[in-house]
Amino acid sequence: MIPLDGVTIQEVGPRDGLQIEQRWVPTGEKIALVNAIADSGIKRIEVSSFVSPKAIPSLKDASEVFAGIKRRPNTIYSALVPNTKGAERAIDAKADELNFVMSASETHNFANMGMTREQSFLELGSVVAIANGASINVNATIATAFGCPFEGPQLTSKITDTIKRYFDLGATSITLADTTGMANPVQVTTLVELSLALVSPNDLTLHFHNTRGLGLINVDAAFRSGARRFDSSLGGLGGCPFAPGASGNVCTEDLVNFFHEIDVPTGINLRELLRLSAELPKLVGHETPGQLAKAGLASDLHPQPNIKRSA
Repeated sequence: MIPLDGVTIQEVGPRDGLQIEQRWVPTGEKIALVNAIADSGIKRIEVSSFVSPKAIPSLKDASEVFAGIKRRPNTIYSALVPNTKGAERAIDAKADELNFVMSASETHNFANMGMTREQSFLELGSVVAIANGASINVNATIATAFGCPFEGPQLTSKITDTIKRYFDLGATSITLADTTGMANPVQVTTLVELSLALVSPNDLTLHFHNTRGLGLINVDAAFRSGARRFDSSLGGLGGCPFAPGASGNVCTEDLVNFFHEIDVPTGINLRELLRLSAELPKLVGHETPGQLAKAGLASDLHPQPNIKRSA
């Protein structure tokens, strides 16, 4: 029997969810979305990304979004940054935390960041120095930690060595990202257990995609192995624009429902999430992959059918 203590869920929809959308979401709508997510009780929100607007034009208004959001007490508003320039812009925008990203895979790192892994490590050292000057934390993400679409599986020793080097360079917390939905629960169990020998549960986040239908299964495997922090995206939006077929983050409302069903507290208003998710198709111009918003809560019973019984 596993202890059913609480979990922390970080919403990445405003960043990871919107970064591959073809339809431009107006800045005011992004601000309203972030504010509504915070109002639902989610305490960690990845608001946007400070990358080249040529690379990710859908997030070119990152500074304006940060300037417009209403800051709720005890809520962390983070920004993804790939390099020192992005870090400087994020700090100017008053991000509460920086999320630095590089890949376990050399090939994906160059496709995604335009740098070798060694160059990314050097950038992380500079990003940490900048963040320390502003007294904010740096979370460091290992993309393609569970497999790369170009290189295939990555050695677990490569992942644990990267974690160690991240901490040596000054990162304060770690994310393991299943960037293209290649993880399986056996692999997840192994890697989470190895990682938790190096990282406390409060400083390790798991970022899964549901690309191949294993998102919540992998969450369950990670949770049973001791993980307590998870990324997710409202409606299941999102994916990496530099990896083939990498659509489908784990859906926030589905994830919250999963934990509530097994009596694990999240501190999040699930019905409010469902209301927000129902509005997403109008915002992005297409249906979203989340399941709970379509099916409703299991506890929501329906009227009995009016069936005439024969005498």
